[in-house]
Amino acid sequence: MDLLALYLTFLKIGMFTIGGGLAMLPLMQKELVANGLMTMAETVDMVAISQMTPGPFAVNASTFAGMKLYGVAGAAAATLGVVTPSVVITVFVAKFFIAFSKRQAVQDTMSAVRPVVTGLILAAALSIANEALLRGGTGGADIPAIVMAAAGLILLLTVKKLSPILLIIVCGALGAIFLR
Repeated sequence: MDLLALYLTFLKIGMFTIGGGLAMLPLMQKELVANGLMTMAETVDMVAISQMTPGPFAVNASTFAGMKLYGVAGAAAATLGVVTPSVVITVFVAKFFIAFSKRQAVQDTMSAVRPVVTGLILAAALSIANEALLRGGTGGADIPAIVMAAAGLILLLTVKKLSPILLIIVCGALGAIFLR
C-alpha cells in the first residue's frame, strides 16, 4: 500500500462513518486488520491512545495508524483522508440542513440513523473488549484487566464528577505497577 492508497482507504472510512469516531471502528478494523496492515492488538492500542489524547477520535486514530504504517507522511495522508469527507459534507450540508431540519422526512431519517450508530459503537466496544479482556479469544480471560475495566466502569457510573482523565492516569499507574 502506498500513500495514495492509504489516503483513499481513510477517505472511505471517513465517508462511510456516520455517528462519530467510535462508529468508524468496525470499518477501520475491516480495512486495517483484515488487510493485514495492523493486528487487532495494535488496533486496541490505537483506540486507547486515540481516546487518551486531545482532539477528535477519528483524527487521532487515523494519525496513529498512518504514523505506524508510513511515518509522518502516512500520518498526514491518513488524517487528510479521514477528514476530507467531513469537511466537504459539512460545507455543503450545513446550509441545507438548517433550512430543512424541521421537515418530518429529515427528522425521521435522523431518528432511523441513531439506533444504527448505537449498534456500530456497541459492536466496536465488544470487539475491543474481546481483545483487551479476553486476549482475542485465544488465551483465556485477563483477570486483572477485567477487574480494572469493571472498577473503572462502576466508578464512572456511580461517582458524580469523576474525571475520566484522572481515572486513566490512576489505571495506567496501577497497570504499570501491578501488571509488569
